[in-house]
Amino acid sequence: MTDQKKRVVVGLSGGVDSSVAARVLQEQGYEVIGLFMKNWHDTTGVLEADCPWLDDKFDAEAVARKLDIPFHFVDLSQEYRARVVDYMFSEYEKGRTPNPDVLCNREIKFDVFMEKAFELGADFVATGHYCRKETIQTESGEVYRLLAGSDGNKDQSYFLCQLSQKQLAKALFPIGDMVKPEVRKVAGELKLITAHKKDSQGICFVGKVDLPVFLQQKLQAKKGRVFLIPPDCELFQRQWDEADVGAGDELLENLAKPFPFHPKYGKRIGEHNGAHFYTIGQRKGLDIGGFPEPLFVVGIDVEFNQVFVGMGKEHPGLFRKVLKINNDEIHWVRPDLNLQEGDSRRLKVRIRYRQPLQDGVLIKRENGMFIVFDQPQRGITAGQFAAWYEDNELTGSGVIS
Repeated sequence: MTDQKKRVVVGLSGGVDSSVAARVLQEQGYEVIGLFMKNWHDTTGVLEADCPWLDDKFDAEAVARKLDIPFHFVDLSQEYRARVVDYMFSEYEKGRTPNPDVLCNREIKFDVFMEKAFELGADFVATGHYCRKETIQTESGEVYRLLAGSDGNKDQSYFLCQLSQKQLAKALFPIGDMVKPEVRKVAGELKLITAHKKDSQGICFVGKVDLPVFLQQKLQAKKGRVFLIPPDCELFQRQWDEADVGAGDELLENLAKPFPFHPKYGKRIGEHNGAHFYTIGQRKGLDIGGFPEPLFVVGIDVEFNQVFVGMGKEHPGLFRKVLKINNDEIHWVRPDLNLQEGDSRRLKVRIRYRQPLQDGVLIKRENGMFIVFDQPQRGITAGQFAAWYEDNELTGSGVIS
């Protein structure tokens, strides 16, 4: 039937963004169904919450009643643990810092959750992300573009940097053209229970956590030494200006590696409870005082259980100009724009959510993808995602090696 409404399942999270997304879909003429997913129920290490998912479920149900849409519930906690949390533990154990929110979108919201939505007869799945999708025609057919949200302060395209064309084909982002104050205004006018609810923080579906306590569910605490690295350490005497598009593979490889810190370069100043509980750029959790400037983690060695710190937020150990993405970790949201070996392209890049876009050059070599930034970047961290943009379109991403 040509006049039959398209059915959209919206992931009602119990927050204001997904609530207004459902309303916008209604106004656009879709048949809307609300689906709440329970992804986590273990409160170990979770701060200020006895059972947050129950509160969110209550709010999501209230929104569904107010909008007069069907409401469904699905428990995906088993899949979430297997695909997101176990991955987190594995990465931290290796001394890497994963981004669970990116994994949650790729593995849960636009995979397992999407399959559940299709079981409900959905034509599309919608979320409350601040980003936009655009469909264009190319020589090879329809291509879906992932665009930054209109609200520059809330753009969440970075969290979707691992989505595929197949996933984008069935995805809708109803509030991508709105700004946050407008979203709250709509919710307030509708008298939705979520209108003034605070935005969620912390790990996707887990919430704000005491990370060491959370990780100690699987990773044991073990005492190790903390070493202070001076700013004039010989390791920092690298020639940044040698790293350019014409640099050889060996030089790029060396510049992309974390600084090879060793106790001989520093002075022992304290102890820690496990190198795998720390990440580059971290300030809190060291519990070492008596210095004129704050201490920041500049390096970790999980093999020998050592943590290296530098004094001050401008310490040279916090900055690097080159990162590498291994071939099996390169992902193109736009496969038609991928780089072939020997190619390079100047794009905008970010290595964390909310970071302003940085100028740099992507260089594809036989042994992987290198990103050479115009300016040294603070806190390049293995395990995190680098995402690259052409104008306001996110075209690809990869895990920093």
